[in-house]
Amino acid sequence: MTAVSRDELPVEDRIDFENADRGFIGALVPGVVRDGEGRVVYDGDAYAFLNEGGCPETAHPSLWRQAGLCARQGLYEVTEGVYQVRGLDLSNMTLVEGERGVIVVDPLISAECAAAALGLYREHRGERPVTGLIYTHSHGDHFGGARGVLPHGTEEGVPILAPAGFLEHAVSENVYAGNAMVRRASFMYGDRLPKAPDGQLGAGLGTTTSTGTITLIAPTVDITRTGQEETVDGVRIVFQLTPGTEAPAEMNFLFPERRALCLAENATHNMHNILTLRGAVVRDARIWSRYLDEAIDFFDDAYDVAFASHHWPTWGHDNVIRFLAEQRDLYAYMHDQTLRMLNNGLTGPEIAEEMRLPPALDKSWHARGYYGSLSHNVKAIYQRYMGWYDGNPAHLWEHPPVELARRYVDLAGGTEWALAKARAYADEGDLRFAATLLNHLVFAEPENTEAKETLANVYDSLGQGSENGTWRNYYLTAALELRQGAGRVVIDTANAEMASALPVSMLLDSLAVRIDGPRAWDDHLTIDLVVTDDRHRHRHRVNLHNGALTHRAMPVHHTPKPHAGLTLTLTKAQLLGVFAGQGLTGVETDGDPELLARLFSYASEPDKSFPVVTP
Repeated sequence: MTAVSRDELPVEDRIDFENADRGFIGALVPGVVRDGEGRVVYDGDAYAFLNEGGCPETAHPSLWRQAGLCARQGLYEVTEGVYQVRGLDLSNMTLVEGERGVIVVDPLISAECAAAALGLYREHRGERPVTGLIYTHSHGDHFGGARGVLPHGTEEGVPILAPAGFLEHAVSENVYAGNAMVRRASFMYGDRLPKAPDGQLGAGLGTTTSTGTITLIAPTVDITRTGQEETVDGVRIVFQLTPGTEAPAEMNFLFPERRALCLAENATHNMHNILTLRGAVVRDARIWSRYLDEAIDFFDDAYDVAFASHHWPTWGHDNVIRFLAEQRDLYAYMHDQTLRMLNNGLTGPEIAEEMRLPPALDKSWHARGYYGSLSHNVKAIYQRYMGWYDGNPAHLWEHPPVELARRYVDLAGGTEWALAKARAYADEGDLRFAATLLNHLVFAEPENTEAKETLANVYDSLGQGSENGTWRNYYLTAALELRQGAGRVVIDTANAEMASALPVSMLLDSLAVRIDGPRAWDDHLTIDLVVTDDRHRHRHRVNLHNGALTHRAMPVHHTPKPHAGLTLTLTKAQLLGVFAGQGLTGVETDGDPELLARLFSYASEPDKSFPVVTP
């Protein structure tokens, strides 16, 4: 995966440590955030061990270094009037002082952590009101804490800025596929693992995800073009749209009077993901590189410091240019070399084994694979262009995992032979194939505790040897679940607070993906929703037919044919109540109310703890 050995890394380069500590004002003491019931939703103090001694044998030295940098916690001054709270969630909160108050950029994952971060800022900078809110992009760790900085009733008149398409992509990633993503995220971020030298060290991009209340306040100002300028609380901001980079909706922006450039999550101090292990839409490494190149030219010499939504800032104009250029080259090289090799007939796994970064990039700390990795990024680029199928017809119609596993175990000579052979591979140092063979054994015989424990030991070794934080967490969490079973998922991305920010069409989409199609095959019903406070004044026709729930919006006074079996006239709040099972009290109805009950009877609840490492 890398051409540079541990011994060749520039350990004498301490500039990251100097920058990570620069501008420190004060920390939250203790560094623990709790919810209203006293439950710990984030514990920054648990990472104190990272700065108390040298790297143990249970960690990759490069990841240990990165983890110690990410674990620094507190309020930091970036430049005059610009501050960051770091180490109180996976992401950073940036605060920019205006004429009357403070503009919050990216309010972390959960409301509790956001409130704690804002409280830390106010402790040192005074009780400034929040006069603006900016979401850099559509991932949950950059909007979920919105209600922690703008509680209900305080958002009136406060502009909330986001890149065009923000709400659509925030919903599609966090609601439509939210259950599966959250389940896999628990592996990726290792939230069940102990924070310890042999456990969770961080995620490369930060420490870990908080587990508080996820919220969302819909944007009021869309950024629709590069060069757009907005003034918030007397602060001028110049925007660069970067769709399709690290997120489908994302933007960089400049505070010209502060000479400070926000790079969102487009350029951080690690190689990022082209496809995150928790699941997402595959990102476009080609356009990512081009937007970084555009940023170098577009913002020209108008800044002296660049900061991002993770990690620590980079000071000095020339240093920022060099940083951006190397990040640009990183994504361009991965993209172009993957395409070169796939056009020569190599498949994703083959390219991943072949690919090496240029030495100058491989030796740059900020290009190391702490969060994304060269291996899974190359496979993602292949997937973007070629899809899941590698062209070999033997892979076109393979058996599903359990049936395939049973046949592999049979080929290996049965359970005992498969187990013995897997141990032999592990003893010889081939942990990768040992994991493959043992995984087949576990899927063929999920009650075989000896096979599960042996596989767990292999995952321990793979995780503790990994430079990539998310790989480490994935392997170690897999080992934990093989030994202890699946844990309860705490994070909820489909809660009532999130739903209240969604337009009606997206609420209906979120219902459509929960319909149990086979149970609804033979039913056909039509319901009209007239939402009286919908700002677009639409009638929403909902149609269930052939197990598919479809809907369309039309002018509120237009009544299509055939007439709906049920029409509900109601407010958005009442609609949310209906979706929450609170009935039709106060709702104007025309037609058969039983149709609504019939519709909801087909809605299924996803399994929040579905198996991952066992069938």
